[in-house]
Amino acid sequence: MIKNKAYFKRFQVKYRRRREGKTDYYARKRLITQDKNKYGSPKYRFVVRTTNSDIITQIVAAKLDGDHILAAAYAHELPKYGVKTGLTNYASTYAVGLLCARRLLQKLKLDTHYAGNKTIDGQVFNVEEVADAPRPFTANLDIGLHRTTTGAKIFAALKGAVDGGLLIPHSEKRFPGYDAEAKKFDPEVLKKRIFGEHIAEYQKTLKADEPEEYKTLFSQYVKHGVEPAQIPEIYKKAHAAIRADPSFTKKVKKEIKKKHWGQKRRNIKQRKDRIKQILAAAQASKSS
Repeated sequence: MIKNKAYFKRFQVKYRRRREGKTDYYARKRLITQDKNKYGSPKYRFVVRTTNSDIITQIVAAKLDGDHILAAAYAHELPKYGVKTGLTNYASTYAVGLLCARRLLQKLKLDTHYAGNKTIDGQVFNVEEVADAPRPFTANLDIGLHRTTTGAKIFAALKGAVDGGLLIPHSEKRFPGYDAEAKKFDPEVLKKRIFGEHIAEYQKTLKADEPEEYKTLFSQYVKHGVEPAQIPEIYKKAHAAIRADPSFTKKVKKEIKKKHWGQKRRNIKQRKDRIKQILAAAQASKSS
């Protein structure tokens, strides 16, 4: 029977990821839909996601068999570049975006043509096409279900990727330092956020006024011996280290010896031998 009760229902079940509240398909459709005259050329997205303990950045292209990731960078990689604490703050998010951009350009052999913005001063920067070289790598920002509020750290990853050499359409309206009423942008405010100076200032105030609370809130900084005055220099060195070597290094997997709590399965020969041993032992006990 083809035309059953469900056939006549008008209700249409939404996609699973929409039901789970994970994907905004209205936005996704506009991010991945490509013109037919592009002849199958991929449309790239710079995907940024945040969790409580990590920052995820990826360069993704949508294909018929699913999303294909061209490059990715994570906040848990930052200790390799000298940033051991505060892996999810604004400054670290910028560093992750920078790492993703440099890693992608290195993979595509475009890092020599597009160095990005080496003078980080908070000013608006856009990559320009270089003569006698491939065009700059272009992508659109994909922030998922994140709120597009001014000063959100999701845009720190965008700024890091743009300074890293990617061409991503954007404006200064969502960066810290932009005044919506006056319609003016103060790049100095953004620069302080990129180097973590706002964190250092708060730490200095808290350390002077509430030393016990400082030890509680910034316990990891105390553990690693990071003083407030050292924070801007740490991020400055991290940016230089990322540009020097953005390549991904796989972790060496430790050899794990599996524990067997039960006996190993015996083959037919071993089982027959065991039965013979049991019978022989029983016969011996009877004779004795």
